[in-house]
Amino acid sequence: MIPSPVYLDAATAAPLHPVARQALLAALDDGWADPARLYSAARRARQLLDAAREATAETLGVRPDEVSFTASGTSAAHTAVLGGLHGRRRTGGALVHSAIEHSAVLHAAEHHAARGGTAVEVPVDRLGRLDLAAWSAAVAGPGVALAALIAASHEVGTVQPVEVAATACADVGVPLYVDAAQMVGRVPVPAGWSVLTASARKWGGPPGVGLLVVRKGVRWESPWPADERESGRTPGTLNLPAVVAAAAGLRAAAADAAEHAIRLSPLVDRIRARVAAEVPDVEVVGDPERRLPHLVTFSCLYVDAEALLHALNRRGFAVSSGSSCTSSTVRPSHVLEAMGALSHGNVRVSLHSGNTEADVDRFLAELPQIVAELREQAGVVGL
Repeated sequence: MIPSPVYLDAATAAPLHPVARQALLAALDDGWADPARLYSAARRARQLLDAAREATAETLGVRPDEVSFTASGTSAAHTAVLGGLHGRRRTGGALVHSAIEHSAVLHAAEHHAARGGTAVEVPVDRLGRLDLAAWSAAVAGPGVALAALIAASHEVGTVQPVEVAATACADVGVPLYVDAAQMVGRVPVPAGWSVLTASARKWGGPPGVGLLVVRKGVRWESPWPADERESGRTPGTLNLPAVVAAAAGLRAAAADAAEHAIRLSPLVDRIRARVAAEVPDVEVVGDPERRLPHLVTFSCLYVDAEALLHALNRRGFAVSSGSSCTSSTVRPSHVLEAMGALSHGNVRVSLHSGNTEADVDRFLAELPQIVAELREQAGVVGL
């Protein structure tokens, strides 16, 4: 009998929220026209876009004219980084970022460096926490145009000291860009940032919608060719039905976020404790206290990550392994390497609002035997 599937990869994409689904279906009928035109259907589309922007801004506590929608979270991150650097190019060409940024930010940094800029990487400790002394020194260096800090690690769940890092940036006049993809719609985003991005599919919106927020007064300039849409920040025609669904899903997810965090956090604690106790030669990584409520990562020694991923999938568990943001194949995680943590047999479990205690207990009941079988197949026994 094939086991019923258990989806445990919400950090990649949460299931579509029922409110987002309802809004998407309605907007497909009512929001197909170009909101830039003047006829009746277009004016209705404009109303839907304006309402989506206002709802998103209200949820985030920002102004509607600070909010732009993009084609993905990746494009939002690229635009945030390159736009922040472009807007302050007269100040200098240095980008400061943590060692555990999402690959989208690291790729933007590589793009910048390939064109004559510089990128300064700030280390983290064993738990994935930013080295604040090194950060403060780096942002105070000459020619720093922008600093980038992920609000909470997408791989290990460690929440970063954003407000303290932001204060260090403010003291030297450097804007702070925050990748808040794992926070928006789940937990409150810390204050102090100048530019923020997120991805709708993380909070239960549809794929193909990113969020870019640039606060008023920030020296930021679009790095792309001129376009009249989205205040000139990001080019191209929006998928308006998806944007409407994303905004509706965000409002609904944020309204229930505290309740879900209270329910999911103990389940993550259960995973952390029982995996460490019941699976030999395993390392649970990330900060056990300053962490996201829905995410836990552990690494199993003497186990091939890809083999473990497939074995779990055969038993009905959808999880991530390795650096899921960098490739469809399992590769060593730059985040775990930066932390000095074990990367063999790496598994990331991330819960969504629909996960139950029974899902977690079933996963915990089956995991030790799956790991033991893989070790036996690899000839690793009796160690």
